[in-house]
Amino acid sequence: MAEHNRTDSRQASRQADARAASQRLKKLSDDAGSQVSAIDLAKEYASSGQFNPLATGSFAPSLEDSQEAGASRPREITLKAADATGMNTAKAVRDAMHGVIDPELGLDVIDLGLVYAVEIDRKGRAILTMTLTTPACPLTDLIEDETASILAGIVDLFRIDWVWSPAWNLSMITPEGRQQLNAIGYDF
Repeated sequence: MAEHNRTDSRQASRQADARAASQRLKKLSDDAGSQVSAIDLAKEYASSGQFNPLATGSFAPSLEDSQEAGASRPREITLKAADATGMNTAKAVRDAMHGVIDPELGLDVIDLGLVYAVEIDRKGRAILTMTLTTPACPLTDLIEDETASILAGIVDLFRIDWVWSPAWNLSMITPEGRQQLNAIGYDF
């Protein structure tokens, strides 16, 4: 019973934070008139410290909306390589990316469903196709820096191709990721 009340309290707090951030954005928009674009509003929201991609009203579609649109399970990460050595390296890169943690949610980028593909080209360079929970996420540089640290002993060079299609949604979170988020109070 006590755990349930704490979960309800955390959820109510997150919803209140999201409402407060939404009100600040509306005020910003009203103050600036038509000069503020949707991207500017999204950047302000994402950098406000109140952004929660799992909150009601976030930029990410809800789990229910995602499932209605046909997304019923996490994406399979595509691995590509020119040869067997490259494929082993692609698998090692994928596994190592569990060490890159999304700073907002405290969940790794694999279990969060942000990595779409890992390719190792003929020269042994890694090309990662990734997305973020929202295009306005201000944490791209931080994730790239963490990736460089994690991949330092696996590949000499890497590149991240940031993509927005398909857009990230809650259904992309792995079952392991859902368990971790449930443990810290998110309810799926």
